[in-house]
Amino acid sequence: MKTSGELKDEAKRMLRGRWKEAVLMNLVPVIINLIIAAIFLVPLILFLRSDPEIVTNGDWSLSMNNNTGGSTSGSAGGGLITSFFTVAISWTFLDVLRGQKQRIEPLKDALRTFHSPYALAVVVIYFLNAIFTFLWSLLFIIPGIVKSYAYSQAYYIYYDTHQATGQTPGYLDTITASRRIMDGHKGQLFWLDLSFIGWHLLAVLTLGIGYLWLSPYIAATKAAFYEELPKE
Repeated sequence: MKTSGELKDEAKRMLRGRWKEAVLMNLVPVIINLIIAAIFLVPLILFLRSDPEIVTNGDWSLSMNNNTGGSTSGSAGGGLITSFFTVAISWTFLDVLRGQKQRIEPLKDALRTFHSPYALAVVVIYFLNAIFTFLWSLLFIIPGIVKSYAYSQAYYIYYDTHQATGQTPGYLDTITASRRIMDGHKGQLFWLDLSFIGWHLLAVLTLGIGYLWLSPYIAATKAAFYEELPKE
């Protein structure tokens, strides 16, 4: 297994000459999320301006408290939407790494998980991962974190299996396979994540703009990590 530094070097080679397309691909979900936010926020702002007594009389805070459940479900929905894009980007870098794809097509590649059979796979695997991780977290936080790393390769395995056989693999099977191939490698992925802390701090200092470059770098590195895992 390659070291974190070697995996990062491989990601840099993968991105060489493709940075522009990689950044644009990462920009697609940002723009879509901004559009979605605007669709919901604009009517809300117009509503508050039309009836300012909601804020002055304290009814707004009451309404917010009554919608706590809605906020939780909204958070889950936001995580699912984000997964659609992160999985699509990860698969794209895996194809580039293997030489199956030479040119990144930002819009097309960022949206590749939104059609059959990948859309259903992303939804089911996302919720299965969330449920299993939550149940392990009930024991303690650490087991939940460990299991999240164990299940982290399920999307890659689903993609590989579907590409190789043309068949839709069992969703639970992909999670089980991820757990097996990550046996003995969870710690390395954890340290790989820790090695990006400095870059995360720099990205935060740029008010998040730096993530347009950092996110592709991380995704490419994670694709290189998966490629190094024993597949048998």
